[in-house]
Amino acid sequence: MAKAIHSMIRVLDEARSVDFYGKVFGLEVADRLDFDTFTLVYMSNAESPFEVELTINKGRTEPYALGDGYGHIAVSVSDLDAEYARLAGAGITLGKIVDFNRDGGLLARFFFVTDPDGYKIEVLQRHGRFK
Repeated sequence: MAKAIHSMIRVLDEARSVDFYGKVFGLEVADRLDFDTFTLVYMSNAESPFEVELTINKGRTEPYALGDGYGHIAVSVSDLDAEYARLAGAGITLGKIVDFNRDGGLLARFFFVTDPDGYKIEVLQRHGRFK
């Protein structure tokens, strides 16, 4: 069976993105591979073996057009309210907390945060299928 191992996103500024993903999600640089025209930075933490791969194309100065095909990356946390308060206190721009109900019960509780390049990340309360 296939196993999901990472999601790649293209970013403009390596330091800015590494700082954001470290501050917001506790990710650390697991590996950094430098090539002539691009750099790959793999970020992860002890919570999951899944990684975010940041691709920095050297010489690129214009923001990437995210298009209408990108949806979001999702992470789960044990205490959504505490994470929301922590990030808000750090000056991170956040969407509102949403309680998403289905058939009279809570399906998911979440909010969105946007990284420096405009990528949306969903932060979900660990509950039900979102462990």
